[in-house]
Amino acid sequence: KKIGSKFILRGIRYVSDFEYEKTIADANRTLDATIETIFLTGEPKYTSVASTIVRDILRNGGDASPFLPTIVATSLQQR
Repeated sequence: KKIGSKFILRGIRYVSDFEYEKTIADANRTLDATIETIFLTGEPKYTSVASTIVRDILRNGGDASPFLPTIVATSLQQR
């Protein structure tokens, strides 16, 4: 809302993700009927990767690049 966006993109890996994300999308729509949530499925090779795992690897000085798209890994290396 602050940046004028009308869409929220959310990734879904499993059915259980959808149930949680649908609840959040419903709440967002209740707060602002003009906001639309779009669900995307990721590449199968990233399905088992959780952001918590990647953050833990990075926090401990490890290389998380095998779990990330190249553009994301490159961006993180430039930080």
